[in-house]
Amino acid sequence: MLPHVIIIGRPNVGKSTLFNRLVGKKLALVDDQPGVTRDRRFGEAHLLGLDFTIVDTAGWEDDDPASLPGRMRAQTEAALQGAAVALFVVDARAGLTPLDEEIARWLRGSTVPVVLLANKAEGRAAEAGLLEAYALGFGEPVAISAEHGEGMADLFEALLPHLDDRQPDGDEDAPEENDLSGPLKLAIVGRPNAGKSTLINRLLGEDRLLTGPEAGITRDAIAIDWLWRDPQNGEDRPVRLIDTAGMRKKARVVDKLEKLSVADARRAVDFAEVVVLLLDATLGLEHQDLKIASMVLEEGRALIIAINKWDVAENPSGLFNGIRAALDEGLAQVRGVPLLAVSGRTGKGLDDLLRAGFDIRAAWSKRVPTAALNRWFDDALAVNPPPAPGGRRIKLRYITQAKTRPPGFVLFGTRLDMLPESYRRYLVNGIRRELGFEAVPIRLTLRSPKNPFVK
Repeated sequence: MLPHVIIIGRPNVGKSTLFNRLVGKKLALVDDQPGVTRDRRFGEAHLLGLDFTIVDTAGWEDDDPASLPGRMRAQTEAALQGAAVALFVVDARAGLTPLDEEIARWLRGSTVPVVLLANKAEGRAAEAGLLEAYALGFGEPVAISAEHGEGMADLFEALLPHLDDRQPDGDEDAPEENDLSGPLKLAIVGRPNAGKSTLINRLLGEDRLLTGPEAGITRDAIAIDWLWRDPQNGEDRPVRLIDTAGMRKKARVVDKLEKLSVADARRAVDFAEVVVLLLDATLGLEHQDLKIASMVLEEGRALIIAINKWDVAENPSGLFNGIRAALDEGLAQVRGVPLLAVSGRTGKGLDDLLRAGFDIRAAWSKRVPTAALNRWFDDALAVNPPPAPGGRRIKLRYITQAKTRPPGFVLFGTRLDMLPESYRRYLVNGIRRELGFEAVPIRLTLRSPKNPFVK
């Protein structure tokens, strides 16, 4: 495991900008208003040959522990446990504040080494703040500009004594992209307040993600690596859980930060293998849920639908059957999507959810040999031959699987532009039913040979 380096500071000093600079991507949401980051976010950082896990945290605020800022602070305090070093970030332009001094007192009470960073140090306006930073008692501050990338060499020198002897050997083999022994990349999506973060906390057995009665607490898409022990065989299986921001109807999303959060959730779907759409049992299935499900299928991801808060559901059997019927009608492109009843509060059905995730990933990654595929194809044509529009036959010659994840097939023949959509659906449903692809999205491309006499 890479050593953990945690970024700590009051709101709006540039912690997430520094995080993005060190991971080399715009992973964390950044905005001028304070308090954007709420959950801990982890990323793989590379700095001039140093490799470490960088941890972005919420801005430290002096509020009641029961309030949202107070719960955010508790997350930051938990992140310090086990860190190799803490990066204490202050704003060189604004100078020291009483909150900076309070954070410094707290950090001095821990055993974790602290590197003091004076951010926004470009230009003469930061000189006074740089001198003030000495008063915090952590030695000479490292002057940086996370926005412009200045001072990264100085940051490297400050981190080297703490991380040099904790660098990986570099001989570990990374799993291949289609390797089913690699972590299951499982994204949890849904409307605000469906209980996504609560469900992940229940799986992990700790308050890893910020939760509460307020809707829309989660902003960043947070990825967490975890080992799930299958109770059926006692096997430990790696999972990468991805929590996302709630997705409301597009017309209701007017706040800039919420737009960024929803865009981040969509990117999380792109990087996932299996997506769990979480419904609220107290609200049932709504049109927005079907839109999210369609978006997931259009992206080619395997989909599972879970009804959360099952412990407080009224008329459970009627609710389940009603949602099943509505899904079969509203998601006609993929019938039979796995539907499970779960409870993030009590833990009901969560092992079944993980097991379904591994099973559907296997189907999503499956490759059928061309010979077996064409044996099925010949039987399908014999049972239901293609139509002959205008009295001219559509000739379907053979089919091959071009890709996996999601499964993609190429059908070769002539006059394929005349093939009805109903016959195409017949073939796709047959592939799914007869060849073991379950309820995963399937791509079928039609390809005709070029006619040399067309001119």
